Amino acid sequence: MENIQLFVPRYHVEECLAEIRKCLEIGWTGLGFKTNEFEEKWKEYTGLRNAHFLNSATAGLHLAIKILKHVHGWSDGDEVISTPITFISTNHAISYENLKVVFADVDEFLCLDPRDVEKKITDRTRAIVFVGYGGNIGNYDKIVDICKTHNLSLILDAAHMSGTRYRNQIPGKEADVVVYSFHAVKTLPTADSGMICFNEDVHDTICRKMSWLGITKDTYARSENRGAYKWRYDVEYLGHKYHGNSIMAAIGLVQLKYLDQDNAYRRQIAKWYDDGFANSSVRPIPIQKDCESSRHLYVIEVNNRDELLLALNESGIYPGVHYQDNTEYAMYKYAHGTCPYAHRIHHRILSLPMHLQLTKSNVEYIIDVVKKYAQ
Repeated sequence: MENIQLFVPRYHVEECLAEIRKCLEIGWTGLGFKTNEFEEKWKEYTGLRNAHFLNSATAGLHLAIKILKHVHGWSDGDEVISTPITFISTNHAISYENLKVVFADVDEFLCLDPRDVEKKITDRTRAIVFVGYGGNIGNYDKIVDICKTHNLSLILDAAHMSGTRYRNQIPGKEADVVVYSFHAVKTLPTADSGMICFNEDVHDTICRKMSWLGITKDTYARSENRGAYKWRYDVEYLGHKYHGNSIMAAIGLVQLKYLDQDNAYRRQIAKWYDDGFANSSVRPIPIQKDCESSRHLYVIEVNNRDELLLALNESGIYPGVHYQDNTEYAMYKYAHGTCPYAHRIHHRILSLPMHLQLTKSNVEYIIDVVKKYAQ
């Protein structure tokens, strides 16, 4: 049997090339044209009020923190509550703006535990970042309520959540800002890009300037069908070059058409796993009731994670780990020991292969090997 990788993106190649060809034929591959079209399609798909296409979700998270700090007048050293079980981008985005990451523990869904979040709120807390781990909604509703009660901003890190629905709705309308990832391994793959969706129009306007170095009008807006190139503009903010380009957006436009269909197959793969591990010592991380997850990840808990990793590799299966407890990194070691469940569970979790090229026989083989070696 061929090696089975953790993630393998699948592209609708001919359709993607046709969209990219349009960019090349008119000579516009940068900001504008397809980025504008993708933003409109994403708003239509999600029902979110705004959408701005960026070069990565990391850029989006940074802009979310930066703009909320700017408009609300937060001070350096103010606190943002976040999770230790996430990719490091989530927490670096907070640190970029000289804010303190306060780590709250995770629950059985590996999302923020509302009980510990409540304990971590102080008079310097300004916001909560909720990560929809693996596409799961976790106890997001309770975090929304906490933010309302304590007048805190809410940032939804939806890097894993493209296509996730909760009670038949795309989550995020309750948040101040939602950030998606369209990295190559995500459920809507490009090469690397993301989308930031602010609830307030004025924040979206600021974001569009800050993602283009603080410039008041982008090149596409200064060029489109109005005669001579409009070269004059102002610079209002110390911004960044975080905007997306039309090549990535062209791919995204195609992939979006198939997102729900692709996620349905991911959920089928997850069901095969669930059925295979029923009545075994392997514990899949649960999905919240009424959550139709994108199923970016399929994560199990075992007693012998590191030994199982080696056994799977020797059997031609290449899983992953999502994620190391961030408080073990030198950058965030000041919080080590503050999230005991996260610290325990991160030694016990393993992400099994989850992608659209898996067949039922692939999944059955993975299940057999896991059950053979798992404790």
